[in-house]
Amino acid sequence: MEHLLTNLTASLTELREPSKVLARAGNRPVAILNRNEAIGYFVPKSAVTSADIKVASTEEVNATLNTHLAEIGHVLDYLKDK
Repeated sequence: MEHLLTNLTASLTELREPSKVLARAGNRPVAILNRNEAIGYFVPKSAVTSADIKVASTEEVNATLNTHLAEIGHVLDYLKDK
């Protein structure tokens, strides 16, 4: 089973009515599934606010990555071949 970054999901068929998906999501991202496989994420504008954005130095980014390496290792392994 694929690891999703959110616990909310919607199918491509449901995405035909994005207002319903947004209403159900509140301010949380929704994984979009096609035949039970995640093909992307639908992120409502309310989930991303200007308060969430902070400029980080290279050292801060590296420290954060190293702190969360166990959680994100599978993503980094996937990106090595890209």
